[in-house]
Amino acid sequence: MAAAEAVGGERHRALEGTGPGDWEVRGEPKHFTSSKLMCWVACDRGAHLARMHEDVELAERSQRAADEIHADICEHGLDERGVFVQHYGTRALDASLLLLPLVRFLPPDDLRVKATVLTIADELTEDDFVLRYRTDETDDGLPGEEATFTICSFWLVSALVMIGEVGRARQLCEKLLASASPLLLYAEEIDHRAERHLGNFPQAFTHLALINAVMHIIKAEAEG
Repeated sequence: MAAAEAVGGERHRALEGTGPGDWEVRGEPKHFTSSKLMCWVACDRGAHLARMHEDVELAERSQRAADEIHADICEHGLDERGVFVQHYGTRALDASLLLLPLVRFLPPDDLRVKATVLTIADELTEDDFVLRYRTDETDDGLPGEEATFTICSFWLVSALVMIGEVGRARQLCEKLLASASPLLLYAEEIDHRAERHLGNFPQAFTHLALINAVMHIIKAEAEG
């Protein structure tokens, strides 16, 4: 019963709920695409686990919820360019959507996925490193600009590999590795202008993304 209620809660949050998004911005709550994506992940993986445990009813309930959320994102989370956007009703980009291929929301060769990854790489970067979002497009309640977010840059490496841009991914990864601190560790952000690390240090999530990015490159190059 608890599992079924959890599935219902994720469905409701995804289809009807607004919020601050993955980055917990302080502006008006919106239908953030990445928040709905994570609800889809919960339901999709829940369906997989239920099938593993031969719980047919829960598997069907979870899969229906996942399918509803998937359809809602594909209908409302895209702009006229075929690019997934930060929240419904905007053209603003968000680096969290680099997770689309990584969580297998759509196949990496899907044109919408490719368009999203390449648009973020071209339009949401400073000196090739990735911003979470443009502060002039996102009301995060904070003054000024922010530096590039290192985990997002490593997400871009992995996403580029997955869409077949292995050379571009390797080039970015080498640039990121060359930007490590003297301790060969990474903070939350990198100020590419001042060439310094900012924020939480060391940032564990950044290093998990680093490992994942390097493994994507190694596997892609080994497979030729």
